[in-house]
Amino acid sequence: MAPTRSGRLAPVLATPVLIVLLGASSALFAVCGPFTDVAADGFCPFVLEIFYLGITTGTTPTTYDPSGNVNRTQMAAFLSRTVDQTLQRGARRAALKHFWTPQNSGALGITTVGSSPVLVESDGADLWVANGGGGGTVSRVRGSDGKLLETWTGTGGAYGVLVAMGRIFVTGAMNPGQLYRIDPTQAPGAVSTVASNLGIVPLAIAFDGSRIWTTNAGPPGSVSIVTPGAAIPWTVTTVTTGFSSIRAALYDGANVWVADNGAGTLLKLDGSGTILQTVTVGIFPQLPVFDGASIWVPSFSTASVSVVRASSGTVLATLTGNGLNGPLAAAFDGQTVLITNKAGDSVSLWKAADLTALGAFGTGVSTGPLGACSDGVNFWFTLQLVNKLARF
Repeated sequence: MAPTRSGRLAPVLATPVLIVLLGASSALFAVCGPFTDVAADGFCPFVLEIFYLGITTGTTPTTYDPSGNVNRTQMAAFLSRTVDQTLQRGARRAALKHFWTPQNSGALGITTVGSSPVLVESDGADLWVANGGGGGTVSRVRGSDGKLLETWTGTGGAYGVLVAMGRIFVTGAMNPGQLYRIDPTQAPGAVSTVASNLGIVPLAIAFDGSRIWTTNAGPPGSVSIVTPGAAIPWTVTTVTTGFSSIRAALYDGANVWVADNGAGTLLKLDGSGTILQTVTVGIFPQLPVFDGASIWVPSFSTASVSVVRASSGTVLATLTGNGLNGPLAAAFDGQTVLITNKAGDSVSLWKAADLTALGAFGTGVSTGPLGACSDGVNFWFTLQLVNKLARF
């Protein structure tokens, strides 16, 4: 209404220009994807991004409720979906359209390697497999197609594998323990021995950026700390205090952790091998993996996996079921944790972000899956009883 000269209000006529403007104004609030209550302004792309990624679906199919409050439960859901989508879309698997999980042993890629393969590690392109039988060899397998490329010899008791400093290191599980070195730029042949005075029966191996650590089953159980040098043999310090039968080691970016098979514990060590913290896990803990936040420790005799927060040593969860049967080794691909089940001839999968069980899958009767790793696209694990390396 508009005032007349007499002071009375008269109706305002809607001119064609005004009608067009009103229509344009209304349209601005109905063009942000499916949401009629979000303006097509600078915030619209953000709303659409989290809608298209499945992080939020709105309060109804057509309303987003931009001024509504978000409680802590809703925030947890939003953040969890954000992490999931970021990991999935950013993984090498996505670029290669590799969104499947093998459902049975027939879907596995299989490579024949040496006798009694044990542990395996990836250098980003190839897999290096320690074969403990037949005098001890190391197999180099191409990651893109699983082709056996090379065989290195002279690794008596080959067990643990480490990729570090542009070289491949392998433990020799003997008494005294051995540490072998391979230069992958050279033609295959006999390995070099860089130390022959490790603790008794060294198994797993880790690197802290300057020194190599081996865990020695014993008896007595011990940890050997190897300092690389210009000349061979390298300096070795072996620590026995506080250890029973050490089977596994990993480095979390701050500390070395070892699994004491005899005591059923996960031990946090300082730089000299002194025990800083003892975490009780299952019976006969085996080969753990660090996922960037937590350490996953498979325990053979309790058919369980302990998930331990590395920053505090707190046991976040003890996982059972999901096909666990004599679990031996854990591997992590950036999203998923895989556990090999030697007694069950299978592997079990969990979503690392929230510990959701993703199922168990057979590897074939009497195959004996043991060591495992990931190259970012596939999981790889040894089938010890049939002399194979499997791609999952």
